[in-house]
Amino acid sequence: MHLVQNILERSNRKNMALADHTGCIQQGEELPPFPDIIELNVGGQVYITRYPTLVSVPGSLLSEMFSQKNSRPLARDSKGRYFLDRDGFLFRYVLDYMRDQQLVLPDHFPERLRLQREAEFFRLPELVKILAPKVSKQNSIGDDAFQSDSEEQSPNVEVARNLASVSAALVAAAGNQSAMSDLRRSGFITIGYRGSYTLGRDSQTDAKFRRVARIMVCGKTSLAKEVFGDTLNDSRDPDRPPERYTSRYYLKFTFLEQAFDRLADAGFHMVACNSTGTCAFAHDQTDDKIWTSYTEYVFYRE
Repeated sequence: MHLVQNILERSNRKNMALADHTGCIQQGEELPPFPDIIELNVGGQVYITRYPTLVSVPGSLLSEMFSQKNSRPLARDSKGRYFLDRDGFLFRYVLDYMRDQQLVLPDHFPERLRLQREAEFFRLPELVKILAPKVSKQNSIGDDAFQSDSEEQSPNVEVARNLASVSAALVAAAGNQSAMSDLRRSGFITIGYRGSYTLGRDSQTDAKFRRVARIMVCGKTSLAKEVFGDTLNDSRDPDRPPERYTSRYYLKFTFLEQAFDRLADAGFHMVACNSTGTCAFAHDQTDDKIWTSYTEYVFYRE
């Protein structure tokens, strides 16, 4: 009995000592260091980056969160990633900025003000300055206009005049056909029509052509609208994007020569044509034959 009691007492002492040692680690000022590669879950979007990137801007929120001196626990998702409840789409630009302190946005970026708000949240003052000038300068000009004299306003007036001159020059260039010819894009346009004609016995009589019912247009939407303008009927495909192709347009007129003239005026020239046809007898009492054909003409502009 004494032997068993001695063993139990020794075991209890070891457990108490281990518990005391563990408690000392948990109550210490520094936690185990972060790994070099860190996974983030920002609003449902997963990002993987290096630890030095997150702490590259001193004083920023991320630098504070991932500091070795931070004793507060960081939120994690079900897979152990560090979780940030922010806009996951815009965070990509925040992270790009923290990599090299430069901001590159796509053309016509529509979320500039929202990105500025994210930069303020993450405490990135230089990024806020990069995003703010277009708005803040306009506001400052509007506020100072009531306090400055005509001499102080003259630079702004001069800038406005220069912008007006540039706009007028652009309008004049747009109306100049020689200037517009440099902006013309190359491409193909195919026009086709379905026609019919009647041919007499032994092909000895003149063919009697019927009126062309419709001239079809096939090609890139932007080119077709450039060449035919208001004479193009796009009712069967009205929402087609400019850089997409379509075969559902047709012309509001039915004269092939008129279509050829428009294509020639726009710099196109014919490079190919083809035709197919079928034959049927017009009446049981006569030998006249009705030929139905479909013909296409392919035009190209360099």
